[in-house]
Amino acid sequence: MKVAKLYSFKDIRIEDMPIPKIGKGDALVRVKACGICSGDIMPWYIEKKAPLVLGHEAVGEIVKLGSSLVTPRPRSAKRGRRHSSFSVGDRIFFHHHAPCFKCRYCRNGDYVQCGTWRKSKIIPGGISEYALVPGINLKGDTLLLPDKISFEQATLIEPVACVVKALKRVKIRSGDTVFVIGLGVMGQLHIMLAKKYGASMVIGADRVPYRLKKAKDFGADKVIDVSRDKLVTGVSRATKGNMADVVVVGPGDVKAMSLGISCAGRGGRVLFFAPARPDDILKLQPNDIYFKDINIITSYSCGPDDTREALNLISEGAVDNRLITHRFPMAKTQEAFKLTAKAKNSLKAIVVI
Repeated sequence: MKVAKLYSFKDIRIEDMPIPKIGKGDALVRVKACGICSGDIMPWYIEKKAPLVLGHEAVGEIVKLGSSLVTPRPRSAKRGRRHSSFSVGDRIFFHHHAPCFKCRYCRNGDYVQCGTWRKSKIIPGGISEYALVPGINLKGDTLLLPDKISFEQATLIEPVACVVKALKRVKIRSGDTVFVIGLGVMGQLHIMLAKKYGASMVIGADRVPYRLKKAKDFGADKVIDVSRDKLVTGVSRATKGNMADVVVVGPGDVKAMSLGISCAGRGGRVLFFAPARPDDILKLQPNDIYFKDINIITSYSCGPDDTREALNLISEGAVDNRLITHRFPMAKTQEAFKLTAKAKNSLKAIVVI
């Protein structure tokens, strides 16, 4: 089978690899499409894992089930084999991580801190003709796709789930003023879902005209072009000096994080949605945070409850399909990554297999 394998950020090769051997509790999936994650375009983050088969926002069709998942039908039934949860031919979303549901973290709903969640993975990766979904992933975070959801739409489940989790962690409330810094695909999703969850005003900020326009199309009440206006001044003007109840800092950049804190109003919540480089240091004035009762909140990835809510949101039309702006064949995976990394006139790029 063909796979897209990264050796360095500028060296992605299409190579041959054996189809994974299926275990008795696993499923083999013919991958249909896989999204390019914004985390994959951070060289410091992705290159430390190299060489690796890229992609984790994958969806596909089950072509084979392990022996323990297949039971013969009664003699009176038609020929064939079935499983109580999944069958050959099922269209599925499969998360690349899944929790144990038993540890102290899982009991608290902190699935991404579970040791099993962190060790689990799909084999060899999402941008491949076939992927093995291990039993833990199959049981822990694999979803059947409704007929009305296309494979392309389903590639949005994992990124939407990350935003669902983030907005839950930041405790978004009806009537909140939400300010989103960075209007790539994840910023646009925060705008859409902030509105869905009751925000009365949503403000977006970026320096790319294409993305500023898209934010308005997707529901932002106001946008700030940071190539022309200072961030804090723009938020103050838009909120009549009250600043934001919730600030979503999309970029993994300490300057953006610091500015995000400055844009929060009294009692505000500041969400760090992406990690910074390992050697970056964020300097804070503790009293500014203390006397204004500002909460700094992080949100890393997503869990099974979030992916289910994400699928429901996509099914009910709360997520605009126009987020997917570019489609590439596997042979052009390097081009897809370059486009995404440019962060200009694109939002979501997917690889269609």
